[in-house]
Amino acid sequence: MTRANIGLGANLGDPIATMRTAARRLEAHGRVVAVSSLYRTPAWGVTDQPPFVNAALTLETELEPVPLLAVLKGLEAELGRVTTIRWGPRAIDLDILTFGDRRFAEDGLTIPHPSMHERAFVLVPLAEIDTAFAPLRDALPAADLVAIERIGPFEREDPEQ
Repeated sequence: MTRANIGLGANLGDPIATMRTAARRLEAHGRVVAVSSLYRTPAWGVTDQPPFVNAALTLETELEPVPLLAVLKGLEAELGRVTTIRWGPRAIDLDILTFGDRRFAEDGLTIPHPSMHERAFVLVPLAEIDTAFAPLRDALPAADLVAIERIGPFEREDPEQ
């Protein structure tokens, strides 16, 4: 089993419900062993759009990186993601941030995620569940960090509901 850190984000529809559903459905492909709080974050890249809700989770999985990416892309499609402009609004975004201690670059996938060290919306929730990322979070500009607002616990959706 490998521990994969997954970044979650959304700013269309009901982002919190969609992210909770994504976390529950990921249980079919491993075991979610940690989830961060939920954070409201300003849009990044294309800033003329609603703020995002972001979180991170750790999935213990037997999948290799490319099959895991296929699962994430399939889940995004099931949950209503429509590809529009890069960094544009979305119903859900699921990214592999790390995959154990492996480095990987093929089939359109780079691990660790090549831009995560620049993004407070990734590092704040990730450092909450994996303190090894705290130094990267703490190296970000203060203005980036204060723009991130913790809005509450993730509280995964109960599958019985």
